[in-house]
Amino acid sequence: MALQTYNDQTMSRKAMKAELLDAETELRLAYAWRDQRDEAALHRLITAYMRLAISMASKFRRYGAPMNDLIQEASLGLMKAADKFDPDRGVRFSTYAVWWIKASIQDYVMRNWSMVRTGSTSSQKSLFFNLRRVQAKLEREATSAGEVLDGHQLRQRIASEVGVPLADVEMMEGRLAGSDYSLNATQSSEDDGREWIDMLEDDTAQAADVVETSHDAAHLRGWLVNAMQALNPRERFIVAERKLREEARTLESLGEELGLSKERVRQLEAAAFGKMRKSLEAQSSEVHFFRV
Repeated sequence: MALQTYNDQTMSRKAMKAELLDAETELRLAYAWRDQRDEAALHRLITAYMRLAISMASKFRRYGAPMNDLIQEASLGLMKAADKFDPDRGVRFSTYAVWWIKASIQDYVMRNWSMVRTGSTSSQKSLFFNLRRVQAKLEREATSAGEVLDGHQLRQRIASEVGVPLADVEMMEGRLAGSDYSLNATQSSEDDGREWIDMLEDDTAQAADVVETSHDAAHLRGWLVNAMQALNPRERFIVAERKLREEARTLESLGEELGLSKERVRQLEAAAFGKMRKSLEAQSSEVHFFRV
């Protein structure tokens, strides 16, 4: 911990000693990097604005991330800003860099806040970093107005204030309510206490269900084979072409191949299905009789 503090202080001191760039020098360095890929110009530009990156990183310490990591992420955001900065747009580099630095730090904080992904949409990110502040503000306003808000009313006002769906507010409130807990943690302090993971319901198929399903599927395949064997060759051909192919053939194409009209093919198909239905009903009745 002492080493971390030392590193933080050292980087801060170096950043404070860096030169302050005027608008003209900043513009010249930006052009040198963009047009000539002058790494010396890039280094000078980034070094000059490291104090900005460190200052912004320090504002996120309350989320529990190590300051060194926050500064590193802020530096990455600063470098992205330098790489994408267009000096022709007429804005100061510091103004442009603020967005990239903040976005880089926020992404890091949200990735490391919890093992469970907290959220990635703009509304979820806005809630993550503003929920507590907005909630405190609305509670103060309600107290000043003599109002008493229940939890649902407060969440509705937060959703309206931040401009996000109520469901997002409820989800984020739950995520921020507590830290992660291991499912392997015991439910009691006793050595032989059960782990929380033992309480989770097993949603996989049970062995008995798997065996029964496999048994029924085998019977059904046998019934279908017997039902098909009860048809004459032409009927079997029509059923196979109409129902057992990935792309069923049309009545017209079968009629042309068999030398029959479309209507005659339809009649043969209906008759074949009728025979199969009777065969399946007879076989299922026999099984039911034996089971009873």
